[in-house]
Amino acid sequence: MLAVLLAHALAAALAPVGVRLLGRNAFYLFALVPLGSLGWVLAHWGTTVRSHTAWAPQISMDIDLRFDSLAAVMSVLVLGVGALILAYCGRYFDRGEARLGVFAAELIAFAGAMFGLVTSDNTLLLFVFWEITTVLSFLLVGHYAERAISRRAAIQALLVTGAGGLTMLVGIVVLGLRYDSFLLSDILAAPVPDGTAVSVGLALVLVGAISKSAIVPLHFWLPGAMAAPTPVSAYLHAAAMVKAGIYLVARLAPAFAQTPPWHLVLLPLGLATLLLAGWRAMQVHDLKLVLAFGTVSQLGLLITMMAVGTPDAALAGLALLVAHGLFKASLFMVVGIIDHGAGTRDLRRLSGLGRRAPWLCAIAVTAALSMAGLPPLLGFVGKESALGALWSADVLADPVRVAMLAAVAIGSAFTVAYSIRFVWGAFGVTANPDPSMRWHAPGPLLLGPPAVLAVAGLAGGLGASSVDGWLSPYAATLPGVLDTHLALWHGVNGPLVLTVFVVAAGVALFLIRSRIGEPVHPRLGNADRNYDAALRAMDKLSLRITGTVQSGSLPVSQAMILGTLVVLPTVMLAFGTRTGVELRLWDSPLQAAIGAIMVAMALAATVLRNRLASVLVVGVTGYGCGVIFALHGAPDLALTQFLVETLTLVIFVLVLRAFPAEIAENQATAFKVRRALLAVGVGVAVAVLAAFASAARHSEPIWTAIPDAAYTIGAGKNAVNVLLVDIRAWDTLGEISVLVVAATGVASLVFRSRRFGSAPRAADAPDYDPDKVSWLPAARLDDRRERSMVLQITTRLIFPTVMMLSVYFFFSGHNAPGGGFAGGLIAGLALTLRYLAGGRYELGEALPVDAGHLLGAGLTLAAGTATASLLLGAPPLSSAIIEVTLPVLGDIKLVTALFFDLGVYLVVVGLVLDVLRSLGARLDKELG
Repeated sequence: MLAVLLAHALAAALAPVGVRLLGRNAFYLFALVPLGSLGWVLAHWGTTVRSHTAWAPQISMDIDLRFDSLAAVMSVLVLGVGALILAYCGRYFDRGEARLGVFAAELIAFAGAMFGLVTSDNTLLLFVFWEITTVLSFLLVGHYAERAISRRAAIQALLVTGAGGLTMLVGIVVLGLRYDSFLLSDILAAPVPDGTAVSVGLALVLVGAISKSAIVPLHFWLPGAMAAPTPVSAYLHAAAMVKAGIYLVARLAPAFAQTPPWHLVLLPLGLATLLLAGWRAMQVHDLKLVLAFGTVSQLGLLITMMAVGTPDAALAGLALLVAHGLFKASLFMVVGIIDHGAGTRDLRRLSGLGRRAPWLCAIAVTAALSMAGLPPLLGFVGKESALGALWSADVLADPVRVAMLAAVAIGSAFTVAYSIRFVWGAFGVTANPDPSMRWHAPGPLLLGPPAVLAVAGLAGGLGASSVDGWLSPYAATLPGVLDTHLALWHGVNGPLVLTVFVVAAGVALFLIRSRIGEPVHPRLGNADRNYDAALRAMDKLSLRITGTVQSGSLPVSQAMILGTLVVLPTVMLAFGTRTGVELRLWDSPLQAAIGAIMVAMALAATVLRNRLASVLVVGVTGYGCGVIFALHGAPDLALTQFLVETLTLVIFVLVLRAFPAEIAENQATAFKVRRALLAVGVGVAVAVLAAFASAARHSEPIWTAIPDAAYTIGAGKNAVNVLLVDIRAWDTLGEISVLVVAATGVASLVFRSRRFGSAPRAADAPDYDPDKVSWLPAARLDDRRERSMVLQITTRLIFPTVMMLSVYFFFSGHNAPGGGFAGGLIAGLALTLRYLAGGRYELGEALPVDAGHLLGAGLTLAAGTATASLLLGAPPLSSAIIEVTLPVLGDIKLVTALFFDLGVYLVVVGLVLDVLRSLGARLDKELG
């Protein structure tokens, strides 16, 4: 199974190149991937295959796959129809069509994602594949991105199915925690626990299922998705994606079919979908929309049958599911051929295609007979089994069973009516044919895929007993006894009498089709219009909330954030423990002295009017914090605090150059009691919460095990650095990603239109004199009176030393204070010194590299460390130890986390360079 997934992933990656080399013929080559995967499915038919790959067991995210009877049936649809759709694309698209390679990649990836979805045993993994299909559906529906209708349809499908998927995730977590397992096999094998948690979790999962399968009231996105290319409609919206919700209901039915929310949610919604969409299919005039509403209607029937919860109903539902995938994909492809050949899909304009395209007409009639449920097609077998299963469904109360039979019969009559309407409108002769209609006959390669599916529907009906042998193993997993089997003829019985009524009523509905839904339809509402109204309401609500909580005033925003910090934890603390708190004022008098200095400096910052003085006293509080770290035996934290504080001071100074030295009288803010109280409240709240959090600990602190773990797991004696680059490297990767985004944001705000690039070299300046003697290259550009000679000399002497110190801290950080972050900060300070001594041109001389390149290289290197370990079969971001003996250097032990740390180093250096280049060098240019 993993091989099937990897094959699709590789084919998707190669698809753009293949289409570029072979054009549209590449689709035939890539069709071999799902076709070969179908061979694997058929080779393992009737067996249960399991696959387990450990990935993140701590969060239950292992790659657990399970292939059984239900997965086999779904895989045949996903892979078999997928292969035919790819072959159909080989002649559906014109030569040289734009973005065809990307389209092929998305379609292949979708086939792989659907296979992963139906074979996932881990519910969290199932959700991952579920959302991958959502994203790929969004991209495929919006393939014609230049069309507004395509963009709207793609966004609508993404919002509806994505929101349903997120709701389903909550349900998956609830069920996983309640069952103490996220494996479907474990959940289905265990008895249903008592309590409302399971009912709530199940209901949330079912929301995801009905959104994916376009069940009322979330059905409207599917007709809108007809803006997609026809191969997408034939695959995603007929045979694959919309079946995901049906599959999920079928998968859960053996365990949950008798739970309270099951029938209450699924049966009414399924029947309402069957009737409403069948009615709508009689009103639209676009052939694709007729099929789209027909699909929604039959999805309602499918989910109803899967929800009944008896083996007979499950067998009928699975037969209908297979039949629907065959005839609906075939009919969509027929519509694509008509659209290509006639230039229209409007059944009011089409006329006489039955005579012009007899083979196409035969294919359409065969598939439509199966859709209408007429013999000897598989659709007839499935519909007869469905009526028979409802007829004998003892789990339903008699009034409910009769009502369901009546609803299914009426819905089936609509199916017969719009099936006739489809064939008559596409291939019949109208009284007033459109003289401008042209016709381009399709070739055999375009006719082949729909013909294969139509013939498969016929073969399935004639060989119903064989189909029964393939489908009944799943039906037997439901509680109860499987009393019936699929057959083309069950004799004269109640379901057959209902079928005669259904066909007669369907023909009658077709004859009065022009009267259906004229004045009465608006009373049924318009779901698409309701969707737009809901979006507008959410936009208005968001604007009101934003206007209230984000007025644009920085003090107000800060007050809301800090007020929440004070109020919310304090209220929660009032209901928790309030005992066991132990406080010590200090461990040594030196800590008290430093604390007093920090408090004095903090108070001074609130009253000083000189901006530079305010920055300096704030810096003293930071340095005091670093001293306290050092006194508590945390040299790494102290070193980092000192470096960050120094660099921050420099950045403040760079910014303050553009401001007056003193705060003007009219800009000074008077003392405000509310702000002072808020500040005191925040300080007290943080101290109190820290004290109570420490007192609430009932087990041994984890820090006692960190030093030994750092050496045994990360092969380093510096626990802080090992934590950053190994044990919690995922956090560090996220943090440096934030640094890259922040640096890019600062540069974008400063440069507005485009990035400034690397800092300029001194030789690029127009007044550069290479013969002029100077301590620094950029000093040749300025009068000596404008630069500090002492600073230039000092910079020239200590810059190489500081850079060597930076390298030393980088390499020593795994076993001693330092590391990539500290080393990068030291290198940043060295660059800052060069900038202060020689300006923006000196910055270019020190490091003539675009800061964006450094940021990108660092992030790529850090992320590549995770990928490399995966390729080697290890968990992501895991470290390996390499020991070598070299001449002169002797024995060297290298930990691969060093490469991750190098990425951190480059990101920090790039961040400092970007800040200097944007806030410093650009300001120099504008002020100079």
